[in-house]
Amino acid sequence: MSTTKVFLILVTLTGAIISFALASDPEPLQDLCVALPNSGVRVNGFACKAESNVTESDFFFSGIGKPGVINNTVGSLVTTANVDKIPGLNTLGVSLARIDYEPGGINPPHTHPRATEVVFVLEGELDVASITTSNKLISKKIKKGEVFVFPIGLVHYQKNNGDTLASVIAAFNSQLPGALSVASALFSSKPAVPDDVLAKTFQIDATVVE
Repeated sequence: MSTTKVFLILVTLTGAIISFALASDPEPLQDLCVALPNSGVRVNGFACKAESNVTESDFFFSGIGKPGVINNTVGSLVTTANVDKIPGLNTLGVSLARIDYEPGGINPPHTHPRATEVVFVLEGELDVASITTSNKLISKKIKKGEVFVFPIGLVHYQKNNGDTLASVIAAFNSQLPGALSVASALFSSKPAVPDDVLAKTFQIDATVVE
């Protein structure tokens, strides 16, 4: 192979590597960047609190140590431990949540637009599933001590089919993964999605939508 061809290949590979690097999230450029939500400045995250004002409480949260009180129709409760609760997570790209389920309770189909989710079962047994963009359902029954992964952006759910309480700890590779409920997005948006759009989408009569 000629020297010119080798040079061109190296230039092409270098360009591809640089493009890939620029497409990924940047690493933090400081030891910490404790969120300052009230600053009014948002640059793909929160502005940083002055380091002289940072305390240990910026990195601490005790809210997922015990089950929450479930008081809704779906029978589950999500307690988040993200940057809204732990300002010290700002720019670090990680967060947690605790999800508790009554017997028969469900965490309805939803997506996390900014994160992959990994759940670890603390108690009970759950039926879990995600749905790929080719409409393949990937489902499994998981129990205490087991782990399941929901890839970023895919619709997924968990359901407690047991007769006792269940709970999981969920980990995310985002400080604020977001959660988009499929049902709420379609039927509770403001302004509302037009009835004829929903009727056509689900192949049902508009009166059923209403």
